[in-house]
This record gives sequence, structure tokens and C-alpha cells, in this order.
Amino acid sequence: MKKRIYIETSIPSFYYENRTDAAAVARQEWTHQWWDNHRNAYELVSSQAVVDELNNGDYPDSKRKNCIALLDDLTFLPIEEEIATIVKTYLQHKLMPYDTSGDALHLAIASYHKCDILLSWNCKNLANANKFNHIRYVNNLLSLYVPILTTPLELSGENYD
Repeated sequence: MKKRIYIETSIPSFYYENRTDAAAVARQEWTHQWWDNHRNAYELVSSQAVVDELNNGDYPDSKRKNCIALLDDLTFLPIEEEIATIVKTYLQHKLMPYDTSGDALHLAIASYHKCDILLSWNCKNLANANKFNHIRYVNNLLSLYVPILTTPLELSGENYD
């Protein structure tokens, strides 16, 4: 059975990145490498929250359209009513910045739907090893699954399943 990966907003955003600083170029290259060479080994999912974030973000129209089109073949997980309660709990525990439509929502969706991995370039709030124990603690309080929080670079290695 393929591992299920939740694709968060930063993945399509970096796939179509147009900044030229070294860090952005590297993330774009690693995103391309993973997406083009490794994604078929997984079941990729996302949510309307990602599309909403892309639509509300400060992106040129061509980038926005390309980012959303990248998600076309993915299954979109439903945003159940219970997810709003999870987000509220995350914010009460200061797990994520106070934004009910951002990082806390992505983590809640991936956790609620038992995604094996949440893939993100957001290393400040999601793919951050320093926050993982706090995330695990709160998810355990809520009896929620704890996805692996990682970047395409870390996931680009060989799959030995």
C-alpha cells in the first residue's frame, strides 16, 4: 500500500518559483526532482485549503494557475467539521501562528485524515524538527494520528518498501 502524502501550499508554490535567490532556486530544483521522479511512489492528496491559499496569495496569475493545475490529479480531502475544533485546539496550544486558514489547518487536515506524511517547505512551522514533539503531544491529547512532517529534499531518497 502506498503511503499517503498531503501536499501543502508551499510545494506547488516552489514548483513554479520565480525568485532567483540561491535558497529559492535550490528548493525549486528539489521540488522538481521529487515531483517528477518520486511522487508516483505515493498516494498524493491535498485540500481546498491549499487552493484557497493559492488563490488568496500574492502570486502572478500565471503562477497561481500553474500551481492549482499541478494539483488537478490529486484527491482532495474533505474539511470535516471536526477539523475546525482541531485547528482551534492547535491555536490554543500555540502550536501554529494564529491563522485558522493556514498551517494549523493543513496540519489538522493531514492529521485527521491519517496522512502518513505532510510535505512542505514551511520549515518554520510545519517541517520543523524543533516543533515536532509539541505537535505530537497535542495530537496525542486529541487522539490524532501524527504525520511525518518533511520536505521534498528529505523524501527524495530511495524507497525501500
